[in-house]
Amino acid sequence: MKIRAILVIGLMLFISACGSTKTIKGTTTASATMTTKNLVKAHNGATQNFKTLAARLQVKYDDDKQSQSITTSVRMEKDKVIWIKASILGITLAKVLITPEKVSFYESIDRSYFEGDFALLSDLLGTEIDFKQAQSILLGNSIVPISSQKYETQASNNKYQVTPKQQNPQMLLTLLFNPDNFMLSQETVSQPQKGRNLSVTYGNYNKIETDYYPSTISILATENTSVTSIDMKYKKIDLNVSVSFPFTIPDGYKKRTLD
Repeated sequence: MKIRAILVIGLMLFISACGSTKTIKGTTTASATMTTKNLVKAHNGATQNFKTLAARLQVKYDDDKQSQSITTSVRMEKDKVIWIKASILGITLAKVLITPEKVSFYESIDRSYFEGDFALLSDLLGTEIDFKQAQSILLGNSIVPISSQKYETQASNNKYQVTPKQQNPQMLLTLLFNPDNFMLSQETVSQPQKGRNLSVTYGNYNKIETDYYPSTISILATENTSVTSIDMKYKKIDLNVSVSFPFTIPDGYKKRTLD
């Protein structure tokens, strides 16, 4: 698997960890009277709250040249470090270590490694991103700060659709929220002038302890005629467990740059 693919997968495995009081109760039907202010309050209140997380996922990756299924292990200490290991049949393909300061990874097949800043991940997604935004992508948390002054909300197909009041033609954004738990159903970022589109669609949410976590995540990224799809299914999630983050670049690996 290409290291870019592993990094995209890794990026989608980040988890938001800022908790707040849950003050608005959801319903099974999207209300036409829901305001952006109340939706933001409910969504922020539904954000997951934990100290550490350990998870295992089955990931299927498809692009124009290959199709692979891999097992991915993820460990995280909130707001400090995220560790990802991708493997096939017990063989480690790559490890990724991400902190607020930098992104590091090494790939076993071609014995290479990379260390750099978030410009790499921003390029992979086609939009500016930092550590906290990366954390928000996985579990149905918006990567952009939504406000009632700049965004509008309407009920559409039993979802709450949120869009900027004035869309930037260079960066189009659409968010769909579930009416029952106020977590994201879908997040789409489009750059028409560059031929780029990123869509993250969340499956059903499972309640673990007091918070909601998606059971599946589907990612579709297009750039002109190139199409990449990633389907992820959670096999296990453990919260507030003891975790470690072993990461040492092996001797003899060649440093690489990514175009």
